[in-house]
Amino acid sequence: MAPRDSAPLRTFLIGLICIAALLVAGTAMPRWLTFLLTMSFANGIVALGIMLLMRSGVVSFGQGLVFATGGYTAALGFGMLGINDGLLLTLGGGLVAALLAAPFAWLIARYRGIFFAMLTLALSMVLYGVLVKSTAFGGSDGLNIGRVSYLGMRPADAWVAYANYAVTVVVVGILSILMRVYFDSVRGLVTLSARDNEIRVEYLGSSVQSLIATNFIIAAFCGGVGGALAVIALGHIEPDYSYWTRSGDFVFVAILAGHHSVLAAFIASVALELVRSFSSTYFPHSWQLAMGLFLLAVIRFLPTGIGSLWAARARSTSTKRGTA
Repeated sequence: MAPRDSAPLRTFLIGLICIAALLVAGTAMPRWLTFLLTMSFANGIVALGIMLLMRSGVVSFGQGLVFATGGYTAALGFGMLGINDGLLLTLGGGLVAALLAAPFAWLIARYRGIFFAMLTLALSMVLYGVLVKSTAFGGSDGLNIGRVSYLGMRPADAWVAYANYAVTVVVVGILSILMRVYFDSVRGLVTLSARDNEIRVEYLGSSVQSLIATNFIIAAFCGGVGGALAVIALGHIEPDYSYWTRSGDFVFVAILAGHHSVLAAFIASVALELVRSFSSTYFPHSWQLAMGLFLLAVIRFLPTGIGSLWAARARSTSTKRGTA
């Protein structure tokens, strides 16, 4: 049996290989697919934050709050502070989103079920009202963001889409690797145990409220990073980023993915973007129906999400190795 300490190293190696493969594949992709994957990965990291909360036994319906916060931070940093580096704007978006969520984390972590969901949704809608009414944030028209540079280099016109894609792949890939390591850590496994039996976890000496509050802040950071990456790729942000329908999209992806696999979050996000893109072209008024049927099929036949397809097999293999 391989030592447990080798698991993080194996996760990093597999993650780096996936990142390299996506970067190479991106050079041969058409521009529309590059943009679609860029948005899918940016949205996927937000859904991954919801997945982390799902492992705690709660679901946030207010990820639009941190998604919009990250996006507006990037836009304001570019327009008002003159920060042109996309990596700094992305990191700033994640940090500001985490700082915004931190004061509410301990309060919200006291609630469960529909109360947790509605409180997070209420915070998101409060931000939506502020953004719509505030002229400093562009009102209902939102804000634009120009072309950014990366590490002091401004990509040529023909390579802008690929540069945004490559940075998104690297940033999201690194965060995903760290999230997988966190899932497999002692604290991550205790968090998963809290989903099943909070009282037992409390008796073992861990604070469930502290676990959920910490996970809420981590999810906020992921949401802010995703919002900044999306805004950099789109070049525009508006108050609808914090509207409840946007938060619903992230919950939709998280439910499709389940809480077992990090990879499943991005597969579900790409599936959502593909169905939305092609349905809006050929069936502009029925793409919601297609996604609804897809979600019902997943809930019926894969109630624990797409990730359960290979997560159960991986656990079985790990158990056999441990027995051997």
